[in-house]
Amino acid sequence: MLDRVLELLAPALSGPEPVVVDANLGLGGHAEALLAAHPSLHLVGIDRDPTAIERSTARLAPYADRVTLVRAVSDELADVLHDAGRPRVDAALFDLGVSSPQLDEAERGFAYSYDAPLDMRMDREQELTAERVVNTYSAADLTRILRDYGEERFAARVASLIVKERAKDPITSTKRLADLVRAAIPAATRRTGGNPAKRTFQALRIEVNGELSALERALPAALDALTLGGRVVVLAYHSLEDRLTKQVLAARTKDTSPLGLPVPLEAHQPRFRLLTRGAELPDDEEVARNPRAASARLRAAERIREG
Repeated sequence: MLDRVLELLAPALSGPEPVVVDANLGLGGHAEALLAAHPSLHLVGIDRDPTAIERSTARLAPYADRVTLVRAVSDELADVLHDAGRPRVDAALFDLGVSSPQLDEAERGFAYSYDAPLDMRMDREQELTAERVVNTYSAADLTRILRDYGEERFAARVASLIVKERAKDPITSTKRLADLVRAAIPAATRRTGGNPAKRTFQALRIEVNGELSALERALPAALDALTLGGRVVVLAYHSLEDRLTKQVLAARTKDTSPLGLPVPLEAHQPRFRLLTRGAELPDDEEVARNPRAASARLRAAERIREG
């Protein structure tokens, strides 16, 4: 949804020296397009994956004098902007989820379509891996993770089988885990909805990388950093991210004046307005071109008052 992202952010980037923060830099595709479209733009890019920083640095080399790239988790956004000397920004972009290279590089262990070590770390220097979660978490904690982060109906069955099988041999590969999930899911359910391991892998990835807790802190920080007229765009790829985004934006676009007052109180007026009606979806042409875009959900908002 690159064109829509550019369209939504353009009005906020029309000033003489605009600044945008890309909180999930990835391979730098959105960053490159924004820099090309706005010749005076400065971009602050954040990503926890050192490979992403390395590849984006190379990709954005033609714009090096207008780019600040920082290896950090998105919830460190306020500190990153402060250290960069740009505490206020005109736009913020969140392109959430896992990047295509992370999915396509088998050794990263994100995908159930490859037989690889159970890893799933976006930052490969952190200690917690999917293998540790699968082999050390209690059945109750595994059930909670699969239910809350994967919305898995059969979370307890999957967790129970994992605990049973790891007692024989540690579960260390994506293939073995995917096979266990398949065995735990009732046959009738396995016939629809794609690979039955999808929800379990999503849940483990979110747990390993603390994705929802990072977004819960990073998005409000980005909204706080926006200047008057500044805009934020969020691309979410599953219902949990989208629901959290919706809640955060709804809270900032709500009039909190006490009921029954004849005149709304200025201090309680919303500081933001929504730019999208609900979540926008990619069109059929984009999905045909890039099937991974099918799950994308876009929401955007603009700061209309300071304070």
